[in-house]
Amino acid sequence: MAENLKGCSLPCKLTWDQLEALCRTEGLHCQGLGVSRANVNDYEVEFLCDYKVTKKKEYYQVKWKGFPESENTWEPKKNLKCPKLMKQFHLDLDQELRRHKRRYIPKKLDKEISSNLIQKAKLRQSLQRWEAHLNQTCNHSGRIFVVNEVDLEGPPKNFTYINNYKVGPGIVLDEMAVGCECRNCSEEPVNGCCPGASMQRMAYNDKGQVRVRPGKPIYECNSRCSCGPDCPNRVVQKGIQFDLCIFKTENGRGWGVRTLQHIKKNTFVMEYVGEIITTDEAERRGHIYDRQGSTYLFDLDYVEDVYTVDAAHQGNISHFVNHSCNPNLQVFNVFIDNIDERLPRIALFSTRAIRAGEELTFDYKMQIDPVDTESTKMDSSFSLAGLPSSPKKRIRVECRCGSSSCRKYLF
Repeated sequence: MAENLKGCSLPCKLTWDQLEALCRTEGLHCQGLGVSRANVNDYEVEFLCDYKVTKKKEYYQVKWKGFPESENTWEPKKNLKCPKLMKQFHLDLDQELRRHKRRYIPKKLDKEISSNLIQKAKLRQSLQRWEAHLNQTCNHSGRIFVVNEVDLEGPPKNFTYINNYKVGPGIVLDEMAVGCECRNCSEEPVNGCCPGASMQRMAYNDKGQVRVRPGKPIYECNSRCSCGPDCPNRVVQKGIQFDLCIFKTENGRGWGVRTLQHIKKNTFVMEYVGEIITTDEAERRGHIYDRQGSTYLFDLDYVEDVYTVDAAHQGNISHFVNHSCNPNLQVFNVFIDNIDERLPRIALFSTRAIRAGEELTFDYKMQIDPVDTESTKMDSSFSLAGLPSSPKKRIRVECRCGSSSCRKYLF
């Protein structure tokens, strides 16, 4: 019988945590699950649910990892070895007490307060799972963190994290044709390297900071070039280099993004990534997004208005970057592995030094004066606000950026 079942496998309906808990309950040892004779009677605290004081002793209600909530137990503080979870529990508890205008911790918590504490703990778990998924999916060195200390909203629904453009139906992009023959693109560029082939100058200095004006296209070296991955003309293609945090804003602007590291002026931060669709399809989707009160359509007026990038349901971390009338990020057009002038990669560079902890923003209605349009074939206007061809059809949306130069309305 065993020979007949060789190579056969069945899906398990239990999670790893539940299997581990089952092993401990049955007194079984499993090396793969980390359950040994020495720790078989050790149980892991998943989160703390409630608190009370009885006969001057503190007790916590514990949700045990791998066990259903029906198995929750009250445990004295001295028996628990979870200082981080206990600290987080009291931070949440203090916030709840302030919300109810209470100054002291009662000996027994109200059901409403304990219920909210459980919801916050579960929310934090769901955000941690989403955070882990994002970091497993992204292909850049910068890590992504997720926090929500404002309300009980969890990860966004109907959103898929992607690293590169996803080409929509009916769209064919021209593939890259040539690469440079430089061995040292900065010191000995052959025929001006890749930028020179398009009558442009090298866009970056030796520190990777952009040095051309907004409106000028950037041509990076590509997979057919003779130079290596350390070439100074390869910046955007290396992806996000900074640790960033998706966080819930406190002033009703939804999710936002802040940097966890200092960013120097003129430094590449991220790309705006989404699904490539035609202008006609963008017009159709735009009416739907208008009714929802939000849009992630990024129109590109480059040579001619042909394509739009839609990051509503497929995108990267730029999906969560908010608008500001006084932004700290600026858009540049970057060409790397394709020469299709109708669709550059949308790169966001810092306009100034950005301190750690500061929110990242860019102007959804960015307007840049055209720069040498005959040689660059470029009309440098960008719009995340949707479809400039039909402005009268757009819903008037109030701006909440809070900057001193706020225009009051987005579109």
